[in-house]
Amino acid sequence: MKVAHVITGLGVGGAEVQLRLLLRELVGVRCEVVALTNAGEVAEGIRADGVGVTDLGMRGNRDLGVVPRLVRFIRAGRFDVVHTHLYRACVYGRVAARLAGVRAVVATEHSLGDSQIEGRPLGAGTRALYRATERLGAGTAAVSTTVAERLRDWGVPADRIHLVPNGIDPAPFRFDPAVRAAARRRLGLGRADYVVAGVGRLVPGKRFDRLVRAVAANPGTYLLLAGAGPERGNVLRIAAQSGAADRVRIVGDADGGPGVPAVLAAADLFVSPSAEEAFGLAVVEALAAGLPVLYAACPAIEDLPPQDAPGACRTGGSAEEIAAAIGRQRAAGPVRLAVPAAVGHYHIAHTADRVMDLYATALASARKK
Repeated sequence: MKVAHVITGLGVGGAEVQLRLLLRELVGVRCEVVALTNAGEVAEGIRADGVGVTDLGMRGNRDLGVVPRLVRFIRAGRFDVVHTHLYRACVYGRVAARLAGVRAVVATEHSLGDSQIEGRPLGAGTRALYRATERLGAGTAAVSTTVAERLRDWGVPADRIHLVPNGIDPAPFRFDPAVRAAARRRLGLGRADYVVAGVGRLVPGKRFDRLVRAVAANPGTYLLLAGAGPERGNVLRIAAQSGAADRVRIVGDADGGPGVPAVLAAADLFVSPSAEEAFGLAVVEALAAGLPVLYAACPAIEDLPPQDAPGACRTGGSAEEIAAAIGRQRAAGPVRLAVPAAVGHYHIAHTADRVMDLYATALASARKK
């Protein structure tokens, strides 16, 4: 089987990293990836894994010239299945696949919120275009029950929606005291310092500004943010204005800092302040690292029985509520928890199995037509 994965871009983000993990698990499938634009840092990793990546150089949301380029790519590759990821790639990818003669087209809906999709408001036009192009595919994979319910509310027929939760490889996140000590030394943190971690794109919707204010309200508490994005400058300004500039560090692979597993190893608590998530992958990664977790919204946890993630606790989303929750957690003392059942439930191998089932269903449907 030969599969083309079409994605909007390959900068660092949850959907992009999820695609790289999935590609490693699709045994017996020949895959190629095409990015409409911005074949960035994750593209380099995918290429290093041995999978080809093509950048179509799309100049903007309305660059219709990308369609014939994508049609030529799909035809030349003689793909059996086209798998699209993220809104723009789903819209253009479904159209291009149909024009290229490929009917086995599936999509993964990574980022559908109540009021926005990938940061863009959910206006009538956005909804209409989504529904119209969704019908051109064989079905849509929802990364959580929450996203599946949102798709149904949009009018996507239930029999076209397939639950395929995101997954992680737990191994890199397994707690290692030596990694913790090395990361703390590198970041200038003492052994006894209390450290909060946050992970994600530095964009307004993630509400890291509130987390900075919450940490600033807890004297002696440090914050490590692993991520990049347009809000970086604003986050650092808020840290300075709050008197916590020396206690807030933005780190990541891109600037030569420690990666996410090392950041989580260095931390004592993980906080996700985002009000709207489609899944909440970073929370699952934190649980795999044995961290207690505070979250404002996380379908990955909310879709499971409470006993599957006993270390995760929902908190209010205001800076004051987050600050109080951090204070209570710190008062209880640093703790490393046993890895909960939720982590095994969301293993990337299970995700790959469901994706393979979806490909088989799409191919069978295409043959009938």
